[in-house]
Amino acid sequence: MKYLAKILVVVIVCTMTTDLFAQNFVVKGGLNLSNMVTKDDDDTYSDDFKMRPGFHVGAAVEFPINEMFSFETGLLLSTKGFQTSEEETYDGEILKYEQKLNLLYFDIPLTAKATFDLGNAKIYGVFGPYLGMGLSGKLKAEFTYGGESDSEEEDVEWGSDEENDDLKRLDFGLTMGAGVEISSIQIGLTYGLGLANISSYNDNGNKINNRVLGISVGYKF
Repeated sequence: MKYLAKILVVVIVCTMTTDLFAQNFVVKGGLNLSNMVTKDDDDTYSDDFKMRPGFHVGAAVEFPINEMFSFETGLLLSTKGFQTSEEETYDGEILKYEQKLNLLYFDIPLTAKATFDLGNAKIYGVFGPYLGMGLSGKLKAEFTYGGESDSEEEDVEWGSDEENDDLKRLDFGLTMGAGVEISSIQIGLTYGLGLANISSYNDNGNKINNRVLGISVGYKF
């Protein structure tokens, strides 16, 4: 955690000194479609999980290396999680169960960027690692049966204690994507492949990994 905090400080300093060390500063935001892979040595339990809509918002700094290649980093406030729903029929009545896991992260992309000039527009591709730190989380379950509904909410406990915690705060993985740049406007599509096992419970090879598809619009200064 101390190592991640140091990286956060470095990125913030770089962002604040953009005029001195970089040519491009980008503010961006957009849609997240997040999911999770949950499995152990016996089975995969996330096959019925569905993408959870959310958002990301933040800023990035682009450090040019030459006319084609650059390095990009920044800070993004990003939602992750999943949702699922099931329906069963009992005695002629429909039982519906819905579950939503909402997680909020600070993500730090550390990506290489290749840009190709097409005249009136540019296209680009990005690839590289990311670091993430879980900030908050909530699990919500809703039950509907016989025309009556009930719901429960529970805060996510962050940490590595198998008895008391749900998820580890530290996330990391790979970011890949592409986009188009027209004048100062950027429109991009990225995919975050979580490689960190964020499950606090590790018996029987239990693993939980984040997956995030992002669609963003940015403005470059």
